[in-house]
Amino acid sequence: MKQEQKISNGVKRIKTILMGTSEFAETIFKRTYPELKDKLEIITIITAPDKPVGRKQEPLPSPVKKWAEENRLPVLQPQKIRDSEWIKKIQELNPDLIILCAYGQIVPKEILEIPKYGALNIHPSLLPKYRGASPVHAAILNGDKISGVTIMLMDEEMDHGPILASTKLQITNSQTYKQLSDELADLGAKLLINTLPDWVDGKIKVKTQDHSKASFCKIIKKQDGKIDWDKSAEEIERTIRAFHQWPTSYTFFNNKQLKVLGADTKEGKIKKPSEVFTENKELMVQTGNGILILKQIQLEGKKPMSDQDFLNGHPEIIGSSLQ
Repeated sequence: MKQEQKISNGVKRIKTILMGTSEFAETIFKRTYPELKDKLEIITIITAPDKPVGRKQEPLPSPVKKWAEENRLPVLQPQKIRDSEWIKKIQELNPDLIILCAYGQIVPKEILEIPKYGALNIHPSLLPKYRGASPVHAAILNGDKISGVTIMLMDEEMDHGPILASTKLQITNSQTYKQLSDELADLGAKLLINTLPDWVDGKIKVKTQDHSKASFCKIIKKQDGKIDWDKSAEEIERTIRAFHQWPTSYTFFNNKQLKVLGADTKEGKIKKPSEVFTENKELMVQTGNGILILKQIQLEGKKPMSDQDFLNGHPEIIGSSLQ
């Protein structure tokens, strides 16, 4: 039996499914829900299954699930959204609109074809640049000066559909992944609030992406955080900021993992790559091009500390080569 739309102030609200998993998605949903709940009837939230974490492997809900439960919204957690049982379930829910943001799975055509207003994706890049799973990381890693958010109408291919709206944001030289992601999430929420009413009213003409200019970014893995000291100091510093939240940038000292949480750079080549030395009481590492100045580091099993505090406890690091 087809679910009836609830009525708010005499206007039928649009039956909507929100799909998302990460903090980025949670921020967007949290910002937009109060502004759009008179227009949208959220019939369910679809997010990733709880993830076992820690030594006890206790299940940890996604940020979006936590937010949904706080707002008493129903939650579905498919292991594989492409499975026929989940396609059938969503067909039965019969949404008029799907809004997706950092969900983590490819949504099949059978689901995308259900809502009459389509399935909209809020993507943290200026498409067609950086299609894929890690556009915020990619912008920092590549030293971009401009990023942004795009709202697109989803099709079968990844981040490939026509564009409803986009907006730009300037990137600073000091932003970490978390800082840039938070700014883009706020920007995306505002863009959705401003765009959705016109989309539903049929006032927006979508624009096909220039597929010849498409670029792609990969899924970030733990091993991507290992520092390659043959790279330039600037590249390594950008990696530290891009991977600040996860997987973090790390090297090895005395067979223990040493995370580099904050760093600066300077020109110069006076040692071999990976060799540690001090200058003006600062802890430094020679790279393939330039010098990395360590500001905050964390030895395996210890708390984060400044370079000076680390030197006081580990003076033997001077002259060593990091692995």
